[in-house]
Amino acid sequence: MNVLAIGCHPDDLEIGCAGTLAKYVKLGHKVTMCHVANGNLGHAVIEMDELREIRTKEAEEAAAVIGADSINIDVGDMCVDAGDQNALHEMIRVIRDTKPDVIITHNPDDYMRDHMETSQLAYNASFGSSVPHLVREAPPHGKIVPIYYMDTLAGVGFIPTEYVDITNEIEQKLEALNCHQSQIKWMKDHDKIDFLDFVRTCSKYRGLQASVPYAEGFRQYLGWPRLTTQRLLP
Repeated sequence: MNVLAIGCHPDDLEIGCAGTLAKYVKLGHKVTMCHVANGNLGHAVIEMDELREIRTKEAEEAAAVIGADSINIDVGDMCVDAGDQNALHEMIRVIRDTKPDVIITHNPDDYMRDHMETSQLAYNASFGSSVPHLVREAPPHGKIVPIYYMDTLAGVGFIPTEYVDITNEIEQKLEALNCHQSQIKWMKDHDKIDFLDFVRTCSKYRGLQASVPYAEGFRQYLGWPRLTTQRLLP
């Protein structure tokens, strides 16, 4: 099975679903991690061009920890727009290249606009990838792909309908997240937040709900023709 995870910034997928992605890889599935925004505004000291390069490299290192491929759409922070035709066509190309059986992305209602626009972009492009007259140089994907929404930051406002046990993957998830040192160190120094502990705690909380030590929560998009009788989460 081919799995495409579409996050907004470098580190969003590590926060929301890296344990699940690692589990997919262990089961022999092909995983691609795609981030839409390049993270160039994610620091108050490092300048934008330098930070863009740093965060792209961090995303590649994190994907390697999981055993996934990394793709960067390279939209500037605070500029993600689901109605942007260039971004839409680029995401259609990603979907047609990776041929996913399932897409994981942000919840449509999240704490910042870039995340919500990424969710809508993934939704729009997953439909657009089946339209032959869009992006003609790439053959259309043969189906409109099921979508699962990953947890929000700290789980605020998100009620999972499905859980994935990541007890055996929690350390790998945190190792991947720890690759994003431009964020981890900045949050500890500037905001006094131990973000690795933050994410571990959220995973433990979802685990308590699912009666396992650690879990990640998801919600399936329930719209035709994306429903299936298959169990698509590992």
